[in-house]
Amino acid sequence: MNMIKQVGILGSFVLLSVVIMIGCVKRVESPQKASVKEAENKVISEQQEKGYDLPIEENEKQEAQSDCIEVMELISEIYAKADKGKASNVVIGQKTLLEMRNRVKRTGRPVMTSITYSNMGNYGKMESFLADCREGKSGTVTIYEIHSDGGIGREKYIFDGKELFVLSASAGWEEGGPVVFYLSYTRIKEWSYSKKGWFCYQLCVPEPPEVTEIVDGSRMIRIKPMKKRYRELSKKCVLGLGYQGNNLLCSNWDDSHMMKLDFNGMFDCLYEMKYGKKFEVKSYGDGIPGSEFESLIMEYLPVTPAELRKYAVYNEKKGEYAWERLGCSNYDLTYFGMSIPEVTKVRENKDGTITLTVEAVCEMVAGEEAAVTHELTVRFREDGKFQYLGNKILGNDMKNIPNYRYRVGKR
Repeated sequence: MNMIKQVGILGSFVLLSVVIMIGCVKRVESPQKASVKEAENKVISEQQEKGYDLPIEENEKQEAQSDCIEVMELISEIYAKADKGKASNVVIGQKTLLEMRNRVKRTGRPVMTSITYSNMGNYGKMESFLADCREGKSGTVTIYEIHSDGGIGREKYIFDGKELFVLSASAGWEEGGPVVFYLSYTRIKEWSYSKKGWFCYQLCVPEPPEVTEIVDGSRMIRIKPMKKRYRELSKKCVLGLGYQGNNLLCSNWDDSHMMKLDFNGMFDCLYEMKYGKKFEVKSYGDGIPGSEFESLIMEYLPVTPAELRKYAVYNEKKGEYAWERLGCSNYDLTYFGMSIPEVTKVRENKDGTITLTVEAVCEMVAGEEAAVTHELTVRFREDGKFQYLGNKILGNDMKNIPNYRYRVGKR
């Protein structure tokens, strides 16, 4: 009996010793673990302060992935039947993209396309969310974009009552079906929502000295639909011209002051507007025959052959107008040049002409819905064709337009 008691006492002593030793080991490891946790917390804190590449919670990640796959499956039949062309980079036609948008729209989701001037379906949900954000009410909203290759983008905006975040995801098509290939979580540094319906914001992005080049964190999304007439006039009169390669929309001129227009530069733009296809210079050699050049320009502008030969770069001996493809040798890339012209007002004049108020929507870096505002006067004929009669840059906006570089020749 005493032997059993001794064994019991000895066993208790051994067990107690082991417990004490384990406790000692824990006390020894504790500072190291605390140090590691402090380092981890420091990294997380620094990342949260920077505002980009933020950690994504597992439930948010799974929700984003499953939502993307669900929407891709909604449009899979349309995508399968779509004409994808023969190029390695798939480009889906606008009609098909709108069909995809409408399919997603029927589910109640806010959805848009990459088509210029196209409207967002179910936009009211996004407007209500932004209104709540202004009042400090926390909430979320998710919008989708149908990309030109048939893939989708998903943006979930999260407002915590103080700050706005966006969880971005993208999905595309592979042989095995849809796949999600991009996820990111970022804080929005600043944002605004205009009366015209532009949601403009700046994402937190890497800044110098962390990077040596500017990272563009500006985003612009049209929430409120354009008026139908403004959209039609934008497509017909200004989209084909834009602000690069010609200066018709970014200079002051009228029918009495046309000498500074870049007629050689605008030819290919007007050609595409008239014929609905790209201008191919291969069949013309070094220049464009005078009669063809003059006929096209005179259709769109009130100018005579004699004025064109005086103002444009013209080879009298060959009877040709010079032309060069737009490229690095004759064009300086600018943020303004990438702007999209948008008609925002129409004024009917007593002489039968109409004056369009046009705003240059500049998303890159600036994120401005009206980097430049100008008035373009046009005259429509009964057959639907029209002529440009003049352009006027309003206010002090000329200072926002970079010096123009002519396509060919020097002025």
